[in-house]
Amino acid sequence: MGPASSVTSVSATTTELDEVGVALVEAAATLLATEGPQALTVRRIAAEAGVSTMNVYSRFGSKDGVVEHLYVRGFELLAASQREAGVTGDPILDWKRTAQAYRRFALDHATMYGVMFERSVPDFEPSPEAVRAGLATLDHLARRLERAMDAGVMRRMEPLHAAALVWATCHGVMSLELRHRISDTLDWAQVFDDACDALMRGLAPQ
Repeated sequence: MGPASSVTSVSATTTELDEVGVALVEAAATLLATEGPQALTVRRIAAEAGVSTMNVYSRFGSKDGVVEHLYVRGFELLAASQREAGVTGDPILDWKRTAQAYRRFALDHATMYGVMFERSVPDFEPSPEAVRAGLATLDHLARRLERAMDAGVMRRMEPLHAAALVWATCHGVMSLELRHRISDTLDWAQVFDDACDALMRGLAPQ
C-alpha cells in the first residue's frame, strides 16, 4: 500500500463506543492501511481486535457498519480541525487557515481520508445519513467564504457553490500528494498554497 494508507487512530474520537467497539474500528483502520480493502472482512476485523465476530455484528451490524464509522468520524475530525483554525479579523487569512487545516487532516488521517474521498473500500456505499453528515462540513467553509464576500474581497456567489470550488481544488491537490508524496521532485506544500492562491485570485471581485 502507498502513503495514503497510513494508519489513523480513532480512539480519541469514538466516545460513544465501548472499548471493544473502539478496538474494532482501530482494527479495521489497521487492516485497510496495511493490507488493503480485501482484508476487511468481519472475521479479519474481529481477529485483529482479538474478539469474536459477534462483537462486530452487535455493535456495527456488518463490515460496512465499521467502515461507515470511519467515514463519519473522518468528517467529524475534519470539521473539528476547521473550527480549530479559528477566526481573525482577516477573512482571507481565515480561509487560508481553513484550507491548511484540510491539508493537515488529509496528511494526518490518510486512512480516513481514503474512505471519505478516494473510495479506498470500493464496495462501501455510505448511507444517506452519513453522506448528509459529511456534506455538512461544507457549511463551515461556506460561512468563512461568505465573510470574505461581505468584506468585498471575494466576488458574490452562492456560498455553498464557492465552498464546493474550494473543496474541489484542495481535494485535487491532496489526492495527488497522498499518492506521490514520497517523491522529492515536488514541493507539495507549495503546490497546495499556490493552487489556493490561484483560486482566490480567480474569485476576487471583478
